Amino acid sequence: MIQKSKKIIATGLISTIATAYMLGSFVQAKSVPSEESSAKAKLEAYIKFTQILNVIEQEYVDEVNTTVLVDKALKGLMSNLDAHSAFMDAKSYSDLDVQTKGEFGGLGISVGMRDGALTVIAPLDGTPADKAGVKAGDIILKIDDKATIGMNIDDAVKLMRGKPKTDIVLTIVRKGETKPLKIKITRDIIKIDSVYAKNIEKEKDIAYIKVSSFDQKVVKDVKKALSERNSTKGIILDLRNNPGGLLSQAVGLVDMFVDHGVIVSQKGRDKAENMEYNATKPDSDLTTPIVTLVNGGSASASEIVSGALQDFKRSVVVGEKTFGKGSVQIVMPLDKSKEALKLTVARYYLPSGRTIQNKGVTPDIIVHYGKVPKAKDDSFMIKENELKAHLKAELAKLDDNTTVSDANATDNNDTKNLITTEMLYNDSQLKSGLDILKALIITNKGSK
Repeated sequence: MIQKSKKIIATGLISTIATAYMLGSFVQAKSVPSEESSAKAKLEAYIKFTQILNVIEQEYVDEVNTTVLVDKALKGLMSNLDAHSAFMDAKSYSDLDVQTKGEFGGLGISVGMRDGALTVIAPLDGTPADKAGVKAGDIILKIDDKATIGMNIDDAVKLMRGKPKTDIVLTIVRKGETKPLKIKITRDIIKIDSVYAKNIEKEKDIAYIKVSSFDQKVVKDVKKALSERNSTKGIILDLRNNPGGLLSQAVGLVDMFVDHGVIVSQKGRDKAENMEYNATKPDSDLTTPIVTLVNGGSASASEIVSGALQDFKRSVVVGEKTFGKGSVQIVMPLDKSKEALKLTVARYYLPSGRTIQNKGVTPDIIVHYGKVPKAKDDSFMIKENELKAHLKAELAKLDDNTTVSDANATDNNDTKNLITTEMLYNDSQLKSGLDILKALIITNKGSK
């Protein structure tokens, strides 16, 4: 996040309050015709704010401190701009460094605001939240005994963090459930593999690449995974439940597959915030067909990647509509008060000019997650494969020079890195993506 000038923010705030007080706290605000100076309208708004503060200080049932009142007003002001803007007092501002100072425990979920509700964007693979059964789209109703209604994201995240090995209970509302669910999660140090590649059973020429979040090694790791698969004829890029991360890595990943054009642009009111991120020619793969998988847990950087590849007609996007988080926040310290504003200053725009914010990316082909119905013959084939593996092991016992473990080594091939036929039929989005990719390979429609 970028830090703005401390002096400008402090001077503006102090001069505003001082001017309002000098002009009198009980001056009646007058309606200003649209053709009159906006400066007059601003001044009258400042006076109204000061007037209300004075009334509260003098008439409210309990004695209240002006500083506390102003802080509360600022928090309300910022939270009503959008879900990501916030006023941070000294403690909240210092908490920004928690991820870079020592060890902290977390749950492994990314959250956002959707229609005013604290919503799980996605649980990260293998984290405590994922293992406990938290799902993308879950609405967090309570964090332990504290209701989240009216709570901003920063406060919610702060409550969910804590010492490793300590417990927390989330009360969630889930689509399809008749009543709220309580999920107990044990905090832990969050360590995730942002990129991992798997082989698909019987599909040796197809690379399956899963990107779970965009950390600083994503582009490097994806390139490595593809370089280890020299015979790749098609790529499945899985961005499901990917909450985002570094913009530079999202741009770099798209740049691997396009050689010109604006990958993403950033536009704000201040021209200084306007930026374009362009594709470059060196080492771009322009021909290998790609299918990108997304869902409601795909947000931010993963939406930039899927949306850009879609706009460049470089990939077919399969799955469900993405989350819709496409705004830019910066942190602006307030002079020497150790307080700050986190303010939305720009939005991201895809190559076609469309915005992601509150809209998301709509897949080319909508496929909802679930099991794929299997014909009787298909179920028999899976059983037959299992029988073959068993018979090979039995044959190995008859060969003095071969052990059972040797015979199984090739077939098992570390099942952790293998997507089996059974796994495919349990994942309708992946199965559909694979079928579409095969068609692209045959017809060569994946080429740019």
